[in-house]
Amino acid sequence: MTRANWSYPTAVRFGEGRISEIGEACAAAGLKRPLLVTDRGLAALPIVAKTLGLMREAGLGEAIFSQVDSNPTEKNLAAGLEAYKAGGHDGVIAFGGGSGLDLGKAVAFMSGQTRPLWDFEDVGDWWTRADPKGIAPIVAVPTTAGTGSEVGRASLITDTVTEMKKIIFHPKMLPAVVIADPGLTRDLPPNLTAWTGMDAFAHCLEAYCSPFFHPMSQGIALEGLRIVRDYLPRAVKDGGDMEARAQMLAAGAMGAVAFQKGLGAIHAISHPVGAIYNTHHGATNAAVMAAALRFNRPAVEGRLAQAAAYLGISGGFDGFYEAALKLRDEVGAPKNLTELRVPQDRLEELTAKALEDPSVGGNPVAMTPENTRKLIEDCFI
Repeated sequence: MTRANWSYPTAVRFGEGRISEIGEACAAAGLKRPLLVTDRGLAALPIVAKTLGLMREAGLGEAIFSQVDSNPTEKNLAAGLEAYKAGGHDGVIAFGGGSGLDLGKAVAFMSGQTRPLWDFEDVGDWWTRADPKGIAPIVAVPTTAGTGSEVGRASLITDTVTEMKKIIFHPKMLPAVVIADPGLTRDLPPNLTAWTGMDAFAHCLEAYCSPFFHPMSQGIALEGLRIVRDYLPRAVKDGGDMEARAQMLAAGAMGAVAFQKGLGAIHAISHPVGAIYNTHHGATNAAVMAAALRFNRPAVEGRLAQAAAYLGISGGFDGFYEAALKLRDEVGAPKNLTELRVPQDRLEELTAKALEDPSVGGNPVAMTPENTRKLIEDCFI
């Protein structure tokens, strides 16, 4: 039941043990000399060594770049591009959680561009500035269940000068092939399982609540909420529960597909918090979720009552709100920014940066300097 091939529209090879197909996946994407891009933490783990061995057996070499921070920056990208060009590579295997996936996709995107990175920020039609022939093919291999970047058309890169996370978007950043092997998530520690799972929940929640018209994404978001609610506690409690791991890996991808409909205040706040204080993205989303739900209640009360009914939760909006907080607490995610040890020393700056974030446009309640400042203050209590 948890082994299948599908396209949405990326070709996904889903199922435990399918990392063994990395050679076939690279061949399907036209890669002969790929660079595996992952983060520092993963680089020394057995799953990376195994994947490099499979690459070697398939005649793909075993080149790796792992100088990637937990919130990848333009400096990481510059180093990755240098490694890519020095090795004469023809594509990227983006391997890992959000950091490895986003940086790997950005390396592939920028490998053949002549303009600077920030010229391609997700503003208006800036993506049309890119030369599509200069975008190398990507095979994506997620090792966490949350970000969903493996099925996305963008990368989130931190600008260390402005201390802002910026979205780099292009349709051809969508990976050609995804290997979604829940076995690769088996050894993810409970805290990271919880945080990345709450990231998936936040993606589905904000997409479902976004006011834009996209019935397909809304349906995917609703089912994603159910899967996370049902399976994340199991995955946190027992990392070897492969049914829960598989379901969560699917939910992570579903959240990323769903947020084509939009994101909102949760991400508008978590992006600048992460850029300034280097907090984990999923943990930050969990920390601001309760305040954002209260903030948006006037616009989403009826919609979340419908979601509660679908999830078998009584009490309408209040029932959904309590269930979301129960999930957060059950898996041990932070309750607020104070628990995440974020200081309250730059509230004005956080407010300004939140209002500049693209996610603002998808929030169901219009965000202003006044109500956003109050919302951020509420995220600390």
